[in-house]
Amino acid sequence: MTTPAKPGLPMVVPTQDLPPRVRIYEVGARDGLQNEKSVVPTEIKAEFIHRLADAGLTTVEATSFVHPKWVPQLADAEQLFPLLGDVDAKLPVLVPNGRGLDRALALGARSVAVFVSATESFAKANLNRTMDEALAMSEPVVARAREQKVHVRGYLSMCFGDPWEGPVPIAQVVRTAKALIDMGCEELSLGDTIGVATPGHVLALLSELNEEGVPTDRIGVHFHDTYGQALSNTLAALQHGVRTVDASAGGLGGCPYAKSATGNLATEDLVWMLDGLGIETGVDLGRLTATSAWMAGQLGRPSPSRTVRALTGASHQEQ
Repeated sequence: MTTPAKPGLPMVVPTQDLPPRVRIYEVGARDGLQNEKSVVPTEIKAEFIHRLADAGLTTVEATSFVHPKWVPQLADAEQLFPLLGDVDAKLPVLVPNGRGLDRALALGARSVAVFVSATESFAKANLNRTMDEALAMSEPVVARAREQKVHVRGYLSMCFGDPWEGPVPIAQVVRTAKALIDMGCEELSLGDTIGVATPGHVLALLSELNEEGVPTDRIGVHFHDTYGQALSNTLAALQHGVRTVDASAGGLGGCPYAKSATGNLATEDLVWMLDGLGIETGVDLGRLTATSAWMAGQLGRPSPSRTVRALTGASHQEQ
């Protein structure tokens, strides 16, 4: 069983110039599980998503309509999505191309995401295309989704560093980000795919995006914790005015095309910090922790989240 924190913890001490509420964009069921070597049963994925929504998460990315050859873990998208009809949350799905969009629309998806890279090396490794070719592929997908009044998010990977190219010029990231916004993406997720960002770098990129006409309220941030910087980078983004933060329950995830990428920012670690700052999320930390402990049990290993470990007092749960 999950052990609650000591009464009154974390102590709520608000600070100035932070948003009163943050929307957590939960990616554990898609980005978190996609790199798992052992295929997770469809019913377990559905239960995971139900539990995440019951914990108060209002956006839970459900799956990806990619070709099964590329991400075998998510080959059951057609079987999974119909099991989620009673989930009280938005359920965006990833679509790589027109065929993926067709599959998502056929199942009634009302929120989709496309993905491109801010570097040529990762575009080639992840999409087998150049950056410009990936943008060109995404443009008709976005246009058709918008015609169907489907919400579209744009994921931009390698915004802060690339395992092959090293540091990524801010101007290069801004150019690609603007292309996503200009083609019709309603929101933009800036990905620190290999976890190398630091707060000053985050603020510099956000400021430059604003200078080039991308408003902060269209931006979300997606940090990996490879070097232990995910929370500090998130706080910097919040201080800039960002109100959407991607996170993965239990800290699950990585990137199958970037071997140096470790897990995403753990949702529980994020909620602990936001609770202490007095920022509303609508998330019940106890329920969320129990959910991640349960999933750790399903996967047969401890949760990477420090908050989950602290609140469970055990390596993993079997509930």
